[in-house]
Amino acid sequence: MSTTERPRILVVGGGYVGLYAARRILKKMRYGEATVTVVDPRSYMTYQPFLPEAAAGSISPRHVVVPLRRVLPKAEVLTGRVTTIDQDRKTATVTPLVGEAYELPFDYLIVALGAVSRTFPIPGLAEQGIGMKGVEEAIGLRNHVLEQLDKADSTTDEEVRRKALTFVFVGGGFAGAETVGEVEDMARDAAKYYPNVSREDMRFVLVDAADKILPEVGPELGKWGLEHLQKRGVEVYLQTSLESCVDGHVVLKNGLEVDSGTLVWTAGVKPNPALARYGLPLGPRGHVDAEATLQVKGSDHIWAAGDNAQVPDLAARAEGVENAWCPPSAQHALRQARVLGDNVISALRGFPQKEYKHANKGAVAGLGLHKGVAVIRLGKRVKIKVKGRAAWYFHRTYHGMAVPTWNRKIRVFADWTLQTFLKREVVSLGAMENPREEFYEAARPAPAPSDARPVTAESSEKAERSEKARAS
Repeated sequence: MSTTERPRILVVGGGYVGLYAARRILKKMRYGEATVTVVDPRSYMTYQPFLPEAAAGSISPRHVVVPLRRVLPKAEVLTGRVTTIDQDRKTATVTPLVGEAYELPFDYLIVALGAVSRTFPIPGLAEQGIGMKGVEEAIGLRNHVLEQLDKADSTTDEEVRRKALTFVFVGGGFAGAETVGEVEDMARDAAKYYPNVSREDMRFVLVDAADKILPEVGPELGKWGLEHLQKRGVEVYLQTSLESCVDGHVVLKNGLEVDSGTLVWTAGVKPNPALARYGLPLGPRGHVDAEATLQVKGSDHIWAAGDNAQVPDLAARAEGVENAWCPPSAQHALRQARVLGDNVISALRGFPQKEYKHANKGAVAGLGLHKGVAVIRLGKRVKIKVKGRAAWYFHRTYHGMAVPTWNRKIRVFADWTLQTFLKREVVSLGAMENPREEFYEAARPAPAPSDARPVTAESSEKAERSEKARAS
């Protein structure tokens, strides 16, 4: 970490908002005008809309992440966490991955911590659940599902087999519907290579507390998506919730009980809990309360945007929707980051702030290979609703162009092109969960024989006397 007398712009979080805001600031900043410092526990940004495809093997996991140091070569990138903020002294406490915590002064602050999985105190959830917020979880889910097929193909125990081939997904929003669609596609393809496993042997269950799935695309396309998944053999239970899942025994509120080796949790998100330690004004659900300029209320040097911020939706309010807030979507986060970056530069130079206003352009969702739903808005009243293969093309085109950097765009489109001509990979790398286990088994000392007794001074003397007696 370098020290400088130039103003420091501290960016807390390297996700959508953190990465794009830092890029915008660096692009518009004059040479030597300020120092941009980005702090995040990970040294990369994850493009989350691609996680279901990464879990299904349609995209290489490395291609859905963007290395911060490579994309932000003119910024300081610190791998660690900002644990506290002192607004009066304008200092942040940074806890690195290794070593002692230290204070970092700043002049301007961007809070972009994003969101974490929203969970509930459900028995067994922490031990059994798999989230879908990071690329590590997507890789883990893929390896786990293929490992369940390996188990089912190799065992003669029908109970073990049934549990291994039952997959439960909780949450019917974008993340849940896309993940179950992609994973079901992958499992269907993989079953062709298992002589003792077929798609009919598998059971996919999707659970949601609401009365519909895919609410982001509207009731008509949501209903189509529901019927489409059901035709593929996915059991969908609406207006119900998960009661418990201890040791893989899943109990739903509607009375259904199943044994499942796989429980995927995608039931929404909540602001990062670390925000509570920053002393910032928070909304009723824990978001940082921000103005339309993305400045934190009551402050002229702190900004917040994305999933961890409560930002007024001026476009919706102009159409008569009272108390409308920007939803936690990539579409808003990317655009907010640009406005935020411009506003930080304006504050640096003493210019007025600009308000964020963006009308929703629609939504796209993929439900597996060649399947999807999409709503494209053209103006205030015109909506184009698309489903099936055409929607899937919209989905891939939009997100393929939205992923940061041309390096990642080219790699993602190359993955998709190769998949057109080559079969899907169905290799399980389950050992990635504990990569040192095999070496540990080989390197650890051999255990003592079971009948061996610990050597003590008394036993040593007794043995010596016995040896002398035999010699005499």
